[in-house]
Amino acid sequence: MAAQPVGGQKPFHIVSPVLESLPLSKAVGAKVFMKLENVQPSGSFKIRGIGHFCQDAAGKGCRRFVCPSGGNAGLAAAYAARKLGLPVTVVVPSSSGPIPVRQLEELGATVEVYGKVWDEANKRAQELVKTEGWVSIHPFDHPLVWEGHASLVRELKDSLEAKPGAIVVAVGGGGLLAGVVAGLHQVGWQDVPIIAAETWGAHSFHEALKAGRLVTLPDVTSVAKCLVAKTVAARALECARECQVISQVVEDTEAVQAVEQFLDDERMLVQPACGAALAVLYSGRLQRLQSEGQLRAPLASVVVVVCGGSSIHLAQLRALKIQLGME
Repeated sequence: MAAQPVGGQKPFHIVSPVLESLPLSKAVGAKVFMKLENVQPSGSFKIRGIGHFCQDAAGKGCRRFVCPSGGNAGLAAAYAARKLGLPVTVVVPSSSGPIPVRQLEELGATVEVYGKVWDEANKRAQELVKTEGWVSIHPFDHPLVWEGHASLVRELKDSLEAKPGAIVVAVGGGGLLAGVVAGLHQVGWQDVPIIAAETWGAHSFHEALKAGRLVTLPDVTSVAKCLVAKTVAARALECARECQVISQVVEDTEAVQAVEQFLDDERMLVQPACGAALAVLYSGRLQRLQSEGQLRAPLASVVVVVCGGSSIHLAQLRALKIQLGME
C-alpha cells in the first residue's frame, strides 16, 4: 500500500503492515504487534525520513546527494536519489562489509569506503559537500528525517484499535527514536512508554542517558553494525525528557539469537540491530520492567518496530554465530 501524499508529493515509503506475532505474544505474555519496516522499498524504516529529506532538497535545487552510511541510510538515500533522477555518493565505513557496497552500486550509487566507523565516514562526507549544489544527508540527525519517521506512528494510530502499552525500538544514532517521539506527540500518545534497545559495544544512547549528557564511545565493538554511531543525536536525549524512554542493552549473542528465533517464528531474516529490539521481548526483559514498576502490568499490547533486514543473509548469520562462539 502506498503512503498518502504530504505537501503535494507522494512519499517514497509504503504503509508497512502491522501484524500480530503469536510467538512474541507468548514470550511477552501480552499481545505483540510487529510494525514491519523490513518490507520498505529500501529494506528499512530509513526511507521514511531520508526520502522526505531528499524530496525537500531536490525541490530546493540539489544537484547531488552525499550520505555517510553503514548500510540502511545509504540504501534509502540511493533509492530516493534514483527515484528523483539525481546522483548520490555514499561514504561507507569499512566495518559495513561488502554486501551494502554491492547493493548500493546496484541502485546506481557511487560508493566510497572510508574509515572504520560511521563517524569517520561522516567526516569524509562533510569534505565532499563543499562542492556547490551537493547536499549532505545525515542518516539520523535532522528535523526533516525525524518528521519523515513520524509517519510510522501515524500509521500505527490508523492500524491499531487502541494505543499500545509500549513501543520497542532499536537505537543507533537516535533518528528512529526522535521520529517515534514526534509521531507520539502528533497523535496524542505521548504517554506511551518507549523501550530503547541497544547492544553492548554500541550503547551510546544508554551512556548518554546515564550521564545526562552526550557521551562518545571510544569505539563501536558490537556486531550490530547498523548501530554504529559512537555518539547519538542530541535530540535523542531531549526525547527522553519529553516521553518515558526506558533504555535496555542486550548482549550481541542475545541479539543474534533473537534474529535466529525470529527467522524460525516469523520466516523473516532481520539484522542484529533489529535483533536488539526483538531480544528485549524474547529475553523476559519486559516482564522484569513490569515487576520493577517501570511498565504497567498487565500490558494491553506492545508494538515492536521490525526496523530492517536489507544487509544480512544466512551465511552472514552463521558467520556471526561462529564469531560469537554460539556454534
